[in-house]
Amino acid sequence: MPDMPWTTPTPPAPDAEVYVMASRFETKTLLGAFRFLLRSPGIVLQIRKAPGAHGAALRARVGARTFLTLSAWENRDALYRFAGSEPHRSNSRAAAAFMKDSAFTFWTAPASALPVTWAEAERRLDAQRARH
Repeated sequence: MPDMPWTTPTPPAPDAEVYVMASRFETKTLLGAFRFLLRSPGIVLQIRKAPGAHGAALRARVGARTFLTLSAWENRDALYRFAGSEPHRSNSRAAAAFMKDSAFTFWTAPASALPVTWAEAERRLDAQRARH
């Protein structure tokens, strides 16, 4: 599966504020990267149907065993409902076995800032890593 470009399941109101999440996952092995990749289509389909999802993208660097996700939500609760629902819930738990590292960062932004760029997501993830 190549990178998934930004997709907008439900456009936010133009004057809305959205809750944004960026994540970085690094698997322990190349096999783990392929396992992560094989689970991605089900999560992508889930996002496209998730209430409150305003956008999502995936950057897959299989050879580097690294994946970045970026998503925008109506609010924090919408993101947490998605994360606690299937298939994301089970896949997240299973992925822990082959994950070397993961990082998450969250912020709010005006809807007019969507789609968020990968450069912005990576800047925030790097800043999060530097704080820890």
